[in-house]
Amino acid sequence: MPETQVAIVPADVDLPEADRPDTGTGTGTGAVTAPRRQADQPLGSPWPASAQLTPGGEVLVSGVGLDEAADRFGTPLYVLDEAEVRARAQAYRRALPHAEVLYAAKAFLCSAMADWVAEEGLGLDVCSAGELRLATAAGFPAQRILLHGNAKTPEELRLARRLRVGRIVIDGMAEIPRLAALAIADVPQRVLIRVVPGIAAGHHSAVRTGVDGQKFGFRIAGGDAAEAISRTLAQSSLELVGLHCHLGSQITELEPYLDALDRLVELLAQVRDRHGRQLPELDLGGGHGVRYLPQDRELDPAEFATAVTGRLKARCEAHGLAVPRLIVEPGRAIVAPAGVAVYRVLSVKHTADGRTFAAVDGGMSDNPRPALYGSAYDVRLIGRASHAPTAVIDVVGRHCEAGDVLVHDAQLPADLRAGDLLAVPAAGAYQLSMASGYNLVGRPAVVAVRDGRARLLIRRETVEDFRAREVGR
Repeated sequence: MPETQVAIVPADVDLPEADRPDTGTGTGTGAVTAPRRQADQPLGSPWPASAQLTPGGEVLVSGVGLDEAADRFGTPLYVLDEAEVRARAQAYRRALPHAEVLYAAKAFLCSAMADWVAEEGLGLDVCSAGELRLATAAGFPAQRILLHGNAKTPEELRLARRLRVGRIVIDGMAEIPRLAALAIADVPQRVLIRVVPGIAAGHHSAVRTGVDGQKFGFRIAGGDAAEAISRTLAQSSLELVGLHCHLGSQITELEPYLDALDRLVELLAQVRDRHGRQLPELDLGGGHGVRYLPQDRELDPAEFATAVTGRLKARCEAHGLAVPRLIVEPGRAIVAPAGVAVYRVLSVKHTADGRTFAAVDGGMSDNPRPALYGSAYDVRLIGRASHAPTAVIDVVGRHCEAGDVLVHDAQLPADLRAGDLLAVPAAGAYQLSMASGYNLVGRPAVVAVRDGRARLLIRRETVEDFRAREVGR
């Protein structure tokens, strides 16, 4: 079959009523009327809880039509449901009222996001000077920030000390003397030691960080962790307050966390017996999995809290230890389900061997996860109702790479055409934070929605932004 070609109408062109594209709304504008909203149906996970499907095929998130947002702000577009972010932060606070919950900024960070998590009582876990500077410039309290990183630069350590961040996680032996040399008056720097418990967790080897043989932390087996603890305790300008571990990403089972607790509490007991110190904090990291597809499992914060706090108490009692304060670092679990990526179809190609490709105006530059990890996503036609049968379609990006495929074997209407809009849920984490400027395609805009209103958080990156970095030729 020949390639389907449909003209794309610019959003700012006011067409006569008869010439406007059919949106299934009866108005030609994509406007949502109150009577129709009474029949809206919730989409369910992996979409934000507020996501509703109208009879006309429009998807509303927090009362804002995604097609209207696309017309207003352009595509590709990332839409972030503020209420979903806040609700998920609140769920962690309810589940773990006596623990410290730190939002992992590497999942996604902007000034508004820093405001939301601060207002919901969470701390912040950062892993670069950029994240640290943005957060503190937005007014986030430095004492509620923890600095991570397996290769912190001397400049980053100096910045963290100057800003007086609450904690720094030591990840390598060289950091111990470097931090010790940055003493400020009589204020010791509170630190944790990142240990590797030797536990495999997560569904992809590239994101397993709790196993031996990778770059993070100090192995418990072999004595690396014990040596790092001894060296840190010998520095008067450092205050060792606890142990830290991180098992990986997209973990949906409880058992790896419970196994890690067993090994960490045993190490805490060894520290007490060898050094006469009971460390008051235990950081289990994050990696809590979410749904990307409707059939996926998700780690429930309440179940996690019940299992982990119960196990921690029991193991500490068995070793005669005071129960340390628990710290957790969810990132993806708070922001991923709040985000929806919206793309416009540029072309639909039918090949002689029976395959169909829908090429969109984004791709691996704004979402590298499918290319990096083979990550699967849900996808939906939005903005119009289709009664055509479904067809198997690969949703591909615009970049000059064969691996630039956003969704393999998507089930989409067979009448999909250029100019249509596609929405991909669970897009809030590790997409824009890992985005690139490949092919000099600018990163998308980010819009927050709440209570029927949309506001721009991050503008679209332009060619002028790329050119502004050039200083010579």
